Amino acid sequence: MNNVINCKIYNLLKYSFILFFLSFVINSCQDKDLEILQNFPFEVTVMPLPSKIQENETVEIRISLETASNFNETKYSIRYFQYEGRGKLQHYNDSPYLPNDEYELPQKQFRLYYTSESSESHKFSIWIKDSFGNESKVDFEFDNAS
Repeated sequence: MNNVINCKIYNLLKYSFILFFLSFVINSCQDKDLEILQNFPFEVTVMPLPSKIQENETVEIRISLETASNFNETKYSIRYFQYEGRGKLQHYNDSPYLPNDEYELPQKQFRLYYTSESSESHKFSIWIKDSFGNESKVDFEFDNAS
């Protein structure tokens, strides 16, 4: 009789443990959303530039955005601020950028064109931001060539 009771208690504990384990597994799998990494920080690479510029001269600035991986829906934007000298910055044949306005970049490799409008030194910064809030700043400085 004692052996039968021990066997029933053992079976009860065994099935209770199995039910507990199954409920734990089922409850831990309720999140059906698969987490996909989309936020990849980037680095800005700029090809070498001349250090001097003359009035009305245009300098081509080649820029690449380097990321560890690609997420096709990442959008990039650019803005700039000129704090010394006078000139205009533009993307290909687009209208010149206005300071501190944000413009969408269509590609991760692009060219900007800076045209000097004064005979003094020029200093400006560009900020490139992605759609996840990552931002990178690049400073440019050109001395007067005259």
